Amino acid sequence: MIAITLPDGSVKHFEAGVTPMDVAKSISEGFARNVISASFNKQTVETSTPLTQDGNLVLYTWKDDQGKKAFWHSTAHILAQALEQLYPGIKLTIGPAIENGFYYDVDFGDITISDKDLKGIENKMLEIARGKHEFSIRESSKADALEYYKKQNNEYKVELIENLEDGSITFCDHDNFTDLCRGGHIPNTGIVKAIKLMSIAGAYWRGDENNKQLTRVYGISFPKQKDLTEYLQLLEEAKKRDHRKLGKELELFTFSQKVGQGLPLWLPKGAALRERLENFLKKAQKRAGYEMVVSPHIGHKELYMTSGHYEKYGADSFQPILTPHEGEEFLLKPMNCPHHCEIFNSKPWSYKDLPKRFAEFGTVYRYEQSGELHGLTRVRGFTQDDAHIFCTPDQLDEEFKKVIDLVLYVFGSLGFENFTTQVSLRDPEKPEKYIGRPELWKKAEQAIINAVKDKNLDYVVEEGEAAFYGPKLDFMVKDALGRSWQLGTIQVDYTLPERFELEYKGSDNEMHRPVMIHRAPFGSMERFVAILLEHTGGNFPLWLMPEQVSILSLSEKYEKYSQKVLNLLENDEIRALADNRSETIGKKIREAEMNKIPYMLIVGEQEEKDGTVSVRKHGEGDLGTMSVKAFSELIQKEIKEESIEFNV
Repeated sequence: MIAITLPDGSVKHFEAGVTPMDVAKSISEGFARNVISASFNKQTVETSTPLTQDGNLVLYTWKDDQGKKAFWHSTAHILAQALEQLYPGIKLTIGPAIENGFYYDVDFGDITISDKDLKGIENKMLEIARGKHEFSIRESSKADALEYYKKQNNEYKVELIENLEDGSITFCDHDNFTDLCRGGHIPNTGIVKAIKLMSIAGAYWRGDENNKQLTRVYGISFPKQKDLTEYLQLLEEAKKRDHRKLGKELELFTFSQKVGQGLPLWLPKGAALRERLENFLKKAQKRAGYEMVVSPHIGHKELYMTSGHYEKYGADSFQPILTPHEGEEFLLKPMNCPHHCEIFNSKPWSYKDLPKRFAEFGTVYRYEQSGELHGLTRVRGFTQDDAHIFCTPDQLDEEFKKVIDLVLYVFGSLGFENFTTQVSLRDPEKPEKYIGRPELWKKAEQAIINAVKDKNLDYVVEEGEAAFYGPKLDFMVKDALGRSWQLGTIQVDYTLPERFELEYKGSDNEMHRPVMIHRAPFGSMERFVAILLEHTGGNFPLWLMPEQVSILSLSEKYEKYSQKVLNLLENDEIRALADNRSETIGKKIREAEMNKIPYMLIVGEQEEKDGTVSVRKHGEGDLGTMSVKAFSELIQKEIKEESIEFNV
């Protein structure tokens, strides 16, 4: 008999050889029908894998990320089989699951396929899926695996196998198709009910541009046709909300090849939006006891050698800046923390002075590969809402919790209410990725776990996701379309204070090392604005809108009255603009709607005579006629209600 421990802590006993699906059926037949993959002792297994020892079993359904991963990876096998049947002689390479769906990289030889071929491939895949073929894993010796693919003249699979150890090689079989595979599949092909091949792209073998370019076929699949329909509708909505599209339409930011890839240029409206976000956070930080500092955009190479940034990122970053002085090298600032360490080091401190909280909207530079750049979400120059707290070990717990409170305040103020947290730890198997002593890492990791437990936050633990100098707490936010984004991070760091020899005098008159907390509620201004744009669809809260009101005159004759209304609104600190162009009122309204301006005030002969305005609200239409004072009170009331709702 073996003991199987389930995620809820319950233990069930079975005869050795029981499968994960057998365990699922012992819970309930209904539950078992929904189980599509499993892991045993943190290793992915098939639902049909015999279990022969005590261990922890997790059963996944479509609702779980691991379940989706197995589902999409299995569909990649179906895609590969369909391609082989439709295009004999092709060479298959790899076909993993990705964040949304899967892909397969294929050497088609002299065959050319295009988007018009995708529907036929989909139909073949659905035909295969309806066969309800079981997926099964079998072991293979290295010699047999090499012989199999050498006979097929598939040099890609041969290269993969040559890099594997004998005894670790497995194949996955279903129907009359077999593929080199480590495992992690759904029980059978019949579970796949809906398939959509999304696109075709080029991809170099192993991501190396010196290798042959292959054809990558992207797709996604679902257990129900309804799920696919909803997903495609979501994609259409996401296209409308794409921050690159909205940023251009709303005139918030732009890019220039002459300035350089990944270096955004903020236009007046975008700069005003950024300024309001910065002022909002500065106000919150001031209440929380932060002090603003400013550091330069460059630093001596030695600074980043001390911090460890040059060792970890130097080869893949912007190269050193040489000065006329021989041997003198500077770097574009990749992080603000080394500069803040030197600010702390600028004078002696006592334990009575701590904690010190230094905050800065500091612009940093990192050389991202051109293929990875994406609008504002992946850039080469960005501004972090950075702060570093230097505290005593006894203050760490309270300070960390205060930062959590600040992050939650920011999220609530901007309508991000659906989020989870991730405790990101080092990978114990790869110590070379990190700096600092193991015992200090353990203290830092435990401090984060204790804080999230005390704050009753939902959290998951992910090994290998820590920063190179310390563990962190990442906030994973879901936007209006249900997509997850990493927004906001808090890190505990015992290492940089050691490397920079930071000290304070304790109550015992001895010198001690402070603990350092890194935090950035927005993460970066660029990425935060991009996510906020897509979350709101450009319909920001009224307090944040660059332009709250557009005054639309029926003709140039009413320009003087339009200006009077503008002045009255500006006196009440309402952001307005007057559109007195010789265009039709219909065109002016359409453009104001497209620019997401919350309110439109139409003024003509009757309004001028009565001292009123005709009010339209974005997305709602006419609200009737009212005095300028009444409209101003309406706006101020809405902003006040937002301020209460969002704690602004």
